[in-house]
Amino acid sequence: MGFYGDRVLPRIIHVTCGNKQADPLRKRVCSGLSGDVMEIGFGSGTNIPFYPAAVTTVVAVEPSDLAWELAEERLQHSAVPVERSGSDGQHLPFADGTFDAALSTWTLCTIPDAAAALREVRRVLRPGGTFHFVEHGLAPDENVRRRQRRLEPVHRALLGGCHLTRPIVDMVAAAGFDITAVETFYEEVGPRYAGAMTLGSAVKGGK
Repeated sequence: MGFYGDRVLPRIIHVTCGNKQADPLRKRVCSGLSGDVMEIGFGSGTNIPFYPAAVTTVVAVEPSDLAWELAEERLQHSAVPVERSGSDGQHLPFADGTFDAALSTWTLCTIPDAAAALREVRRVLRPGGTFHFVEHGLAPDENVRRRQRRLEPVHRALLGGCHLTRPIVDMVAAAGFDITAVETFYEEVGPRYAGAMTLGSAVKGGK
């Protein structure tokens, strides 16, 4: 990724994603997690304070060594054991049916092949396992979507390939999940083109 992607961008994400404005969303998306959890796109551990007591272990999938270093203080204070294992959400190094739940917060926008990552998430969940997610993506209003399409090339260049126009719910459903709850809304602060949020949960049915 080069110096910017390796040493600068993780620090920007550490600051922006660690703001208190996101805390209520993190609390909501983590609610209901239990058992062995895989977090894809762990970043600098900003979800650690919101893991419920019912979570037994967390396996963190995170490509950035610097992000993992920045997570050190949160890891030291975590009530839940967290282990880093894997760096590519498109190719998870876990056996089928390993986890009770999976968590993704503002991650699917950046993974190059998000559809492949979602299929991998489903694969490593046990039957009946849940996927909890909060992501920004394609806005519900066409006038905002037009702006997203115009700005997306610049946004991707500056923010490590971050897409503005991914249809999150459609992508989760296409990966074979059954959507159990979903809410789409705009953040109260900031531009709508970057603040179209989808928060929800889905379950792995069948085998």
